[in-house]
Amino acid sequence: MTTLTRRAALGSAFATLALPAFAQAPAWRPTRPIRFVVAAAPGGAADIVGRMAAEAIGPRLGQPVIIENKPGAGGNIGTDQALKSEPDGHTIALVTVGTGAINYALYSQMPYRPEDVAAISCICTMPNVIMVANRVPAHSLAELVALVKREPGKFNFGSSGIGTSLHLTGEMLKNGQGLDMTHVPFRGAAQMLMEGAAGRVEIIVDNLPSAIPQIRDGRLRALAVTDQRRAASLPEVPTTVEAGFPDVQAVAWFGLIAGSRTPRPAIEAISAAMQAAVQDPSFRAKLADQGAEPVGNGPDDFAGFIRAEIAKWGDVARRSNARAD
Repeated sequence: MTTLTRRAALGSAFATLALPAFAQAPAWRPTRPIRFVVAAAPGGAADIVGRMAAEAIGPRLGQPVIIENKPGAGGNIGTDQALKSEPDGHTIALVTVGTGAINYALYSQMPYRPEDVAAISCICTMPNVIMVANRVPAHSLAELVALVKREPGKFNFGSSGIGTSLHLTGEMLKNGQGLDMTHVPFRGAAQMLMEGAAGRVEIIVDNLPSAIPQIRDGRLRALAVTDQRRAASLPEVPTTVEAGFPDVQAVAWFGLIAGSRTPRPAIEAISAAMQAAVQDPSFRAKLADQGAEPVGNGPDDFAGFIRAEIAKWGDVARRSNARAD
């Protein structure tokens, strides 16, 4: 999906996800610190974006926003706990393309449903990046594909978990080119990147924020970003379209959600804080440094975008036969 199309989707008026109509009420303000569940391990892209968001919206809401990392089951465990917390606006969760869209097709028994989710605001989008260990003699995506075809069954590709957009990006390349390579899922980006830098996994797919330090330090070699536009933080790295693989496109996204019974005034207040943060030049600069494109939309627009993503990624997951149970 092009950047322009993504922006249109993020701003379009799809039907909302579980955002009940409430009577007009005075502006809501939190009365104690806000619990912010990030259903991912520390050090990965979700954790990085979550911490940036928490730091940005806390002062605007007048209360600290406290991160709780709760990884497990592709993010389902932590997300479910957050959605089932007391619906008073003092618990929110970071939603990703995985926990917000892919997992519905990946798991036969999801602990929560789309109607259990109240969308708040999308923080940003970002492409994934395909990398190789330095010992792999490929300096372009085309060279890598040719190498794997010459030596079938020899190469592994790593992701931060089964069914993540990173895993499905690898599957897009694998299935589209008929490659014989094995997926190695890790419990988070930190371990995956360490194994890739050590050369024990030849091919790595990751989100830009956690991958950029490894690329800039020369510990991994970036071959392509999975979008139609180059990342400002890695302008020298071609896109998959430029590399000749236009079907390998996957854009990760990160946003804020709460349980569906959360009062609408609380949803709107937190959303307003996130939207204001995204307009701040310093926050936008931080996102850009991580290779992310800021969004900062309202609850209804974000809810519509999530609905569209559930349909899109459900189709990708089914075609790749990816299952987590």
